[in-house]
Amino acid sequence: MTVTKAFSFGLTQKHLSMIMKFLGLEWKSFFRSPQFGAGILMKLGMLVIYINLAAVFLGAAFVLFFYSRQEAHVHPLVMFSRFFLLYWVADLLMKYFGQQLPANNIKPLLTLNIPKSSIAGYTLGKILVSFFSWSFLLFIVPFSILLLAQGGESFAGVAAMFLTTFSLLFINTFINVFLNKSDRVMYTFFALLIAAAALHYFKVISIPGISQSIFLPLFTRSWLFVIPLVAMLVMGYFTYRFIRENLYLDRGLEMKTAAGRTENIAFLNRFGSMGTFINNDIRLIRRSKAARSALMGGFAFLFYGLLIKSQGYDASFMQVFLGIFVTGGFNFMFGQRVPAWDSSYYPLMMTQNVPYRDFLKAKWWLFVLVTFVSMILAVGYAFFSWEFYFTIFAAGLYNLGVNSYLTLLAGAFNKKPIDLNSTSKGFTGGQNNFNLKVMLLLIPQLVLPMAVFGGVKYLLGMSAAVISLAVLGLIGFLLRDRIFDQIVRIYRTEKYSTLAAFKKN
Repeated sequence: MTVTKAFSFGLTQKHLSMIMKFLGLEWKSFFRSPQFGAGILMKLGMLVIYINLAAVFLGAAFVLFFYSRQEAHVHPLVMFSRFFLLYWVADLLMKYFGQQLPANNIKPLLTLNIPKSSIAGYTLGKILVSFFSWSFLLFIVPFSILLLAQGGESFAGVAAMFLTTFSLLFINTFINVFLNKSDRVMYTFFALLIAAAALHYFKVISIPGISQSIFLPLFTRSWLFVIPLVAMLVMGYFTYRFIRENLYLDRGLEMKTAAGRTENIAFLNRFGSMGTFINNDIRLIRRSKAARSALMGGFAFLFYGLLIKSQGYDASFMQVFLGIFVTGGFNFMFGQRVPAWDSSYYPLMMTQNVPYRDFLKAKWWLFVLVTFVSMILAVGYAFFSWEFYFTIFAAGLYNLGVNSYLTLLAGAFNKKPIDLNSTSKGFTGGQNNFNLKVMLLLIPQLVLPMAVFGGVKYLLGMSAAVISLAVLGLIGFLLRDRIFDQIVRIYRTEKYSTLAAFKKN
């Protein structure tokens, strides 16, 4: 199959008819969903987010162009080329964490008499029309117009630059498919990324200098756009073939099977059923790609405090905001998806004599353990200042005694199941979990500690501010039995709607 043929799967009348049927199924799936109302709210919430992102991209084009000319006194293309490598990596990371292979939509089609080439083409098409695939156009289109209207560039030169950028960023979309599928490729990529960041930090290399030396010739020599364009077509062909060759229920879309083995931490057995549940969660994190991603995301949040160097994060209450995420990233990423992590066998579990309290307490102790470890690892922020570390430490105490309960409570209202058999590293099933009740719970999770810490520090000083959050955390620990009574009651109230949501998926 040639490259041209691989990209013409949607041009024949037969395939066009098949694509229209696929779109019809998507339409019916949305409007006939038992959670249609929640889906509308989710779409509206995502629309607001996308509008904000679109405004950021559009504004960035104008800022880059006029800042380069009026403040930095360099040509906008030179400035763009200096930071394009960082932009390219940021775009790839955004696609990796935000864009999922639509595996859940594909699997039902594999049991029907539909050619794999059509399913593969439709799958690739869904990936290409995703917001994360084309959002860069919101930046590059106005930037190209500014180069023509204000910069005096030739149409041929700007068109070549546009095609070069278009090709390089669409290559990211294809790379993301392989990153989602292969752990080895993903770990290698992140290792190279960390190594490059370290070399730049220690001034061994200059990433802006390397970026300019690579991309400025591509942007200024018109004929060189052919190289990334051909590379994009070749990558697109291999991505299409890769998807088509992995369209099997027991391969590609499902987890790789390995020799079965029993994993058990004997120490936890002394805690009875609660220890059994903790053991199950540890197995879940070790075996599930989605759960491991939540743990990795929590680890990545340890570096969120580096934003202290950014303007606007010097205020004490904003440092608490950073500290909440530095020490509680795992809570937010894993905790709000309880009990969805157990959705595949949750109906069966509810028919057994399962102590609901022990089930939830096991999750809570896991949050507490990871938060405590994060508080210890965050001691590196003492190199900035001990005051900043004490702020993070205070936020960790608040996470231990207050937010650990609130994230667990938020899970009761989050009823999107997680397909643990999918190789996708995402844990939303390609869907957003926008929920008004969960959003309201963010007020005591984020706003309250910021207000308490900032107010007490202003009135009584740093030590009193740390003690105030510590007292709130301590009160939470002392009242944990009463708090768990209320959490268990809410979970039992939501039990049947949760079961219905899990079964309908």
